[in-house]
Amino acid sequence: MTEDKSKVMPRWIPLFMGLLSSTTCGMLLYAWSVFIKPLNTEFGWTRAEIAMAFAICCLVFGLMTFPAGRMSDKYGPRNVVMIGGLIVGLGFVLSGFIQSKLQLYVTYGLIAGLGGGLIYLPPIATAPKWWPDRTALATGFAVVGLGLGSFLMGPLATWIITHPAMGWRYVFWYCGVAMGLMAIVAGFFLKNPPPGWKPAGWSPPTPPEGAGLAKAIRDWTHEETKKDPKFWLLYLAYFCGAFAGLMVIGHIAGHGRDQGLTPMEAAGAVSALAFTNAATRVLSGWFVDLIGIRIYFGVIFCLQVAGMLLLYPAGSVYLALWVVAALIGWNYGAMFTLFPATTLQFYGPTAQGSNYGLLFTAWGLAGFAGPWVGGWLKDITGTYYVPFICAAVMCAVATIIIFTTKPPEKKTY
Repeated sequence: MTEDKSKVMPRWIPLFMGLLSSTTCGMLLYAWSVFIKPLNTEFGWTRAEIAMAFAICCLVFGLMTFPAGRMSDKYGPRNVVMIGGLIVGLGFVLSGFIQSKLQLYVTYGLIAGLGGGLIYLPPIATAPKWWPDRTALATGFAVVGLGLGSFLMGPLATWIITHPAMGWRYVFWYCGVAMGLMAIVAGFFLKNPPPGWKPAGWSPPTPPEGAGLAKAIRDWTHEETKKDPKFWLLYLAYFCGAFAGLMVIGHIAGHGRDQGLTPMEAAGAVSALAFTNAATRVLSGWFVDLIGIRIYFGVIFCLQVAGMLLLYPAGSVYLALWVVAALIGWNYGAMFTLFPATTLQFYGPTAQGSNYGLLFTAWGLAGFAGPWVGGWLKDITGTYYVPFICAAVMCAVATIIIFTTKPPEKKTY
């Protein structure tokens, strides 16, 4: 079936709706560190106690993506994302009324995290179906909003927090309403293309003549993938890289404030990290085409080790902190292009949804552990020096795994 423009919506619509929904997720997650100082000042909570809210949110967010993908397949992406928008907006608004840590953990951590997990995966699965001729571009476009959301949220939230007539509660109220509406609008326009649909003028690639031997090769099933030790090495590498990245994201603004930077100077580091975090998700595909997934992956993790080691001494000079934050954001964001590409290369496209959905739960576990460990180490040592060294070690472990793990042997019929 070819494209019927009178009945089928323009295929750029799900692309931009994916951008809008992922921007909502970026606003939810990646500007959290701007809340550290205000919450510490008002309630006297420790960094570890404040970071626990972000950790719970990341854990719930990451673990919900797997069932969200399955629900999207069964009920369609529209319903899942719209329900997620209602939940994330509710959780964020309720966070503006909290008076205790437990209330923050429930409203931001559990409720908003649940809504964010429902919003994240369906657009990533939907957009490439409308762009079979540009699947990598569509996937990158669907996740670029994660960086864009934090790029916008960092300075916006800081401006509201420092405004004499407002404060941190207004960030949750105003942005919660905006995030909920953004996700609901995005979900309303998200749907899968009709069965058999393809873009006008495009035909699926056909196997070359004489490729009979290649037909004996098959993709790995999800059950086979789960039993492969190399999958769990990738899982560990994902956990290590996400642990380090999310630790920094959860604390970088607090680190800058501790080192004497103004609120807006510290928020600038959040925006610098967010900008490169967004840009790398699309541009990393170009580098992969030049030098290959494995080499580029290894280079990214080597640079991330260096970035983590430079982060603490850069904290007292805002331009230096912005540069290091930008480097870390580039390397961290690249993982969200490279890990699904590596999973696809290792195990084939047949069970990619289930395989990458399981792999992404490593991000959720890292999101729980990384920010909390960073806050706990800061509380007991008094500085972020030890947490950032810990992050560098985690990235070094991921580097070794990526350089030493080769694709598994192909399955045959």
